[in-house]
Amino acid sequence: MRFAKSALGRAPCDGYRRAVTPAPADDTALEAAACARCGKPTALCVCADIVPLDNRVALLILQHPQEQDRELGTARLTALQLKRAVLKIGLSWPSLSKAYGKEVDPKRWAVLYLGSVASAVLPREREVIAVDGKGAALPDQDRLLKGIEGVVLLDGTWSQAKTLWWRNPWVLKCRRIVLNPKERSRYGKLRREPRREGLSTLEAAALTLARLGNQPEIETGLLALFSRLLDRYRQASRAV
Repeated sequence: MRFAKSALGRAPCDGYRRAVTPAPADDTALEAAACARCGKPTALCVCADIVPLDNRVALLILQHPQEQDRELGTARLTALQLKRAVLKIGLSWPSLSKAYGKEVDPKRWAVLYLGSVASAVLPREREVIAVDGKGAALPDQDRLLKGIEGVVLLDGTWSQAKTLWWRNPWVLKCRRIVLNPKERSRYGKLRREPRREGLSTLEAAALTLARLGNQPEIETGLLALFSRLLDRYRQASRAV
């Protein structure tokens, strides 16, 4: 999700990235055949570090078919690291249940909002915030976020994420949420985000699931895997 914060609340995250590109990497180390499991070049494969976490809040990642970030994309890694996560690649599905693969109630799910949000008016003490159709924070946050059973993330560039949003009108039945992260993305200089709050899909999932499910270990585990990927990328880039 090199996308999101507007979807993620205030900025685009891995899932909704505008013209955000990783630092150039011509290294032959990054041109090797991809791992069949994670899809990463062999030099970047972190499958040995993946231990699936038992997330209370389910996750559905919808990835645009033209999303091509093979090296630094995090959608597949996120799905592999979580026991209750589904990654679907495509443009549209008739319903949330069809996309997720089992019967679920969209009113008990949330979607990262794809729209403009004024970060200055978001509750500073909260990192996951329920908003209305105009992106304004709603009252009674505890009640609105209690009992959320799953979250939908859109993975792709900003325009790709918008396509996914409008081609799947059932997302409007879900609770709209935005993220208000206290820390910047760990991508650092490897990826130029249009806003400081921009997060990767993995970081967005880590923050959302940890807060909604009251599981800090989800955030710890996912971010450790992400750090391992970034370390391998930096090492491979220096290898040639």
